[in-house]
Amino acid sequence: MFYAAYGSNLHPMRLVERLPSARLCGSSELEGWGLRFHKRGQDGSSKCNMIPASETLYVAIYEINPAEKVYLDEAEGLGNGYQEKAISVPNFGTCFVYVAQDSHIDTNLRPFSWYKELVILGCLHHGFPADYVHAIQRIAPVQDHDIERHKRGMDLVRKIRYLSPPLRKGE
Repeated sequence: MFYAAYGSNLHPMRLVERLPSARLCGSSELEGWGLRFHKRGQDGSSKCNMIPASETLYVAIYEINPAEKVYLDEAEGLGNGYQEKAISVPNFGTCFVYVAQDSHIDTNLRPFSWYKELVILGCLHHGFPADYVHAIQRIAPVQDHDIERHKRGMDLVRKIRYLSPPLRKGE
């Protein structure tokens, strides 16, 4: 089955940490969709959401083992903030995504710094347009108050920076 990632799961190292079978198939763009950091996470910070908009949303497409999907559902909070949606992705066909439930949208929240960095590193890894990345970079993060969670998040950010340099145009 095919999963379209657009938030912290963009980078293969992040997703494979959650789903060992995940295989990156490529990336695509979705016209008519926008990225927002307004989904209230279980940790009290904002997470990514996709909304209908006169914009373009960039996604990474992964093939995953259906037997492992339950682990991703749990990590994403399916039924507890996110709902599953089937979308048509150019060059890939039908993929599933997670979109925020209306009850979990809060435009006053901001993302934790490590979470925002995971999204940016994923965008850089896939070579998404500079203006798209810059828009995300301009979002003001907040410090995670949970020291252990912050450490785990930043350890992953450092590991990705060290082991996975971003793609360059033409590679």
